[in-house]
Amino acid sequence: MKICKLLLMALMGSILLNACSSDVVEPTKYVPLGSYDSGVLVVNEGVAFQNDASLSYISFDLNTLQNDIFSVVNHPKTLGDTAQCIGFYNQYAYIVMNISNTIEVVNRYTMVSIATITTGLNNPRYIVFSNGKGYVTNWGDGTVTSDDYVAVIDLNSNAITSTIPVVEGPDKIIENAGTLYVAHSGGYHFGNTISVINTANNSVSSILVGDVPNAMQISGSSLWVTCAGKPSYAPVETSGKLVQIDLVNNQLVKAFDFGTVTKHPANLAIADSKLFYTINSEVYSMPMDTTGLPASPKFIAQIPTLYGFAIKNNHIYVSGYTNYDQNGTVTVYSLGNFGNSPIGTLQKTHTVGVGPSGFYFNQ
Repeated sequence: MKICKLLLMALMGSILLNACSSDVVEPTKYVPLGSYDSGVLVVNEGVAFQNDASLSYISFDLNTLQNDIFSVVNHPKTLGDTAQCIGFYNQYAYIVMNISNTIEVVNRYTMVSIATITTGLNNPRYIVFSNGKGYVTNWGDGTVTSDDYVAVIDLNSNAITSTIPVVEGPDKIIENAGTLYVAHSGGYHFGNTISVINTANNSVSSILVGDVPNAMQISGSSLWVTCAGKPSYAPVETSGKLVQIDLVNNQLVKAFDFGTVTKHPANLAIADSKLFYTINSEVYSMPMDTTGLPASPKFIAQIPTLYGFAIKNNHIYVSGYTNYDQNGTVTVYSLGNFGNSPIGTLQKTHTVGVGPSGFYFNQ
């Protein structure tokens, strides 16, 4: 009898143990989708007309660097002349090649070439996606003021099916709920407007901002735009502006004027409800609800010519170079959150390709 009781108790204990074990849910382990997942892709423009554009990969932990990844994967094919930007759509990366007048379509995680768009482009600049279509800004002939347009890509066939005429110098482009916002830096000249394109009917309207709008970010119902102002080599140099636009009615909410004509803001990022922008190698930060521009920078990046700028995972990514025709560098700084080092503390430096200009976070 005692043996039977002991066997019964052991059996019940086993059942309870199995029942409890089945309730334990193991956390899902992230499985990388390819060699270039979980990191940042760096666009290296190269030197114009030298066909030396490239892409670099830096892992999110900053410890892994791989250069020239497109050519390594697709040898003997090379990327082409003057890489301008990358746009992500599903598992694909669309790499816009400015002087080559092409777009390379690759698997964003493996870099394996899928297609090359070779027609319908003329001095292409930047790309976004909306409602299953791609939209690419094109300067056309830089000496002609009336041939600028936004090309529309059928993403099933990777063919350009139509164009949307716009004023001169369409450059950076951003999408919000089926509406496109295009910053007109002016191409070879100096623009001062944002085009607003309704993708439902391709109608175009415009918003007057400041001279040479060069970067845009969306936060909530606001579009923020940095305007560099006309540079020193222009007939008349002008000061930069930081502009807020209401996305509900596309009206200007407020504009901050940098006052002195020698201050030309560039780049723009948003983190922790703050705006970050650069002037030369200086990095500035300000709350979005502020009433005035900051008097001094948060820190000065250790790079002679600051070119690219982005913020991700408590890291500030800065790219630039000493000589435009030699390999550039990516320097990564702390954003200063979560008990980490103070903002602007150098975390890592990597040598990348020639003319590093943009960061694209791939996960």
